[in-house]
Amino acid sequence: MKTLYVVTHPQSIHHVEKKVGGWYDTSLTDLGHRQAEAIAARLADLCASQTPRLTSSDLLRCSETAEIIGRHLSVPPRLTPELREMSYGVAEGRPQAWLDARRLPVPDEGSLDDTGGIEHAETRRQTATRIYRAMDEILTDPADCHIIVTHGFSLTFVIAWWIGMPIESLGKVNFPVKSGSITHLAENAQWKSRAVVTLGDTAHLADLT
Repeated sequence: MKTLYVVTHPQSIHHVEKKVGGWYDTSLTDLGHRQAEAIAARLADLCASQTPRLTSSDLLRCSETAEIIGRHLSVPPRLTPELREMSYGVAEGRPQAWLDARRLPVPDEGSLDDTGGIEHAETRRQTATRIYRAMDEILTDPADCHIIVTHGFSLTFVIAWWIGMPIESLGKVNFPVKSGSITHLAENAQWKSRAVVTLGDTAHLADLT
């Protein structure tokens, strides 16, 4: 059985400041650090009999999460820009309200290549292409267990890659989860079938405020 645990980074400064994330590079908050410790403790339980590979987006809110996980599991994280969140171009770091007031509605057709009229923003196609490329590379490692630390919207493309969705089908797909979640993906070695075992589990955060 091949197993993937996909983590969405916990609370980051841009969350509490209500600013657009994307490639805007902010650290975890104090709460985010405590949430990352809880994530790491849960993964230590889940991976107790295995030595997983650990790969993370290189943005601070993910790399800090991965460092905490790595300390708990005695596994060094590998950082890659390929697992970053979708870039929001000139909107990054601005108030979320600024983006909400300016982004154009997604068209009925061509949503895969839509930028919402935001200059230098990535499209779903561009985001998916690099994340699919990252996942192809990660799974060249024959390890039975992988931990991947990424972002909320990026998770959609990790799952889509896992279940074999072609990029041309990704114009409207979304798997919404909360920050600090763990999604469990598994492949049956005999049948070569891939499952989404749990999506966006946050039970490990229940006692944190």
